[in-house]
Amino acid sequence: MLITFSKKRIWICKLSQKNSLILHRKTTDVQLNTMEETVYHIPALLEESINSLDIKPDGIYVDATFGGGGHSRAIVERLSPQGHLYAFDQDRDAIDRAFTDPRLTVVYSNFRFLPNFMRFYGHAEDVDGILADLGVSFHHFDDADRGFSFRFEGPLDMRMNRNSSLTAAKLLNEADEDRLAEIFYLYGELKNSRNIARAIVKARAVAPMDTISRFVDTVTPLLDRRQAKKELACVFQALRIVVNDEIDVLRRFLTATAKVLKPGGTLAIITYHSLEDRLVKNFMKTGNLEGKPEKDFYGRSLSPFKLLGGKPIVPSDDEIERNPRSRSAKLRVARKL
Repeated sequence: MLITFSKKRIWICKLSQKNSLILHRKTTDVQLNTMEETVYHIPALLEESINSLDIKPDGIYVDATFGGGGHSRAIVERLSPQGHLYAFDQDRDAIDRAFTDPRLTVVYSNFRFLPNFMRFYGHAEDVDGILADLGVSFHHFDDADRGFSFRFEGPLDMRMNRNSSLTAAKLLNEADEDRLAEIFYLYGELKNSRNIARAIVKARAVAPMDTISRFVDTVTPLLDRRQAKKELACVFQALRIVVNDEIDVLRRFLTATAKVLKPGGTLAIITYHSLEDRLVKNFMKTGNLEGKPEKDFYGRSLSPFKLLGGKPIVPSDDEIERNPRSRSAKLRVARKL
C-alpha cells in the first residue's frame, strides 16, 4: 500500500486482484459552495432522483457515478454531520474536480467494486440508499481527446478509465468480423451490423482505424441517410459499451446492491438506453437479471426488492428544454425488503 500525503487530500492506492490501480480519497475540507462553476455535467432528473431516496440526515448513501458531482452535492446538502456519502467514479478527471466535505468520501474506482469498498469502510450491509446515473458526462462527449463523440476529430479512445488497456481503436483493429458484427448488433441494435463489420475489416487492411474521422467515413455510407446521425450514435454507443464493459459491470453492480442495502433502503437508477433499462427493470421487479419471477413454496415472491411505480420517471418538457441530453433518461426506483 502506498499512502501519499498532500495539502487537503489523502490518497490511498491499492492494487486489485487484476493488478489494476484502485485509488480512493477521503475528503476532509468543507468547500461545498466553492466548486468551480464550469459545465462538466448537468445531472438529469436531479430533483426526482434525490426525492426518491427519501434521505435520512444521519443515513449512509452511495452515489455510484459521481461525474460532475451534481447528484452527490444534492445528497450531501441533506445530510447531518453524522450522515455520509460514498461517491464512486473511475475517471480521474471527475476525481480531480470533486468538491470536498467531511460528509463525503470520493472513491476512485469502478462501481463494480461497490461491496469491496463498503466493506472496507464498515458499511457492508447497512447502506440507506444507492443512486446511479448511467449516462455519460457532458465532459466526455465534449472533449475531443476522449473520443466519445463523432462531432469532433480525435483519437478513437472511449475509455472511462484511462488506465484500461482497451481503446475503441484497439477493438476496431483487432476484433474479427464476427465479433464486430456481434458488437454492433447486440449493443447498437443495428440490423446491418454485418455490413458495417465487413467494411471496417476491409478498411483497416489498407490503414489502421485510428481516428474518429476515418471511422466515420468508413461506416457512414452503410447507414440509412434518413437517420444517419441516430445510427451513428448507436455505432458509437456499441463501441463504448464494449470498451468499458458496461453491461457486465451493471450486472455485477445490481447484484451487489441487494447485499449492501439495508432493509428499507432505496435503489434509484437512471438509464439512457433499452439495454441497461431492461436489466434494471428486471432486477428491481424480480430480483434477478433475467426478469423471471421466483416464488417460494407458498407462492410468495423471492425478490429482495419492491419496484416502486409501474412506469419509469422521465424528464419534464421543461427539463428537456433546458437540458436536451436528458430526453432519454429514465429513473426507476425500488425498495429493499
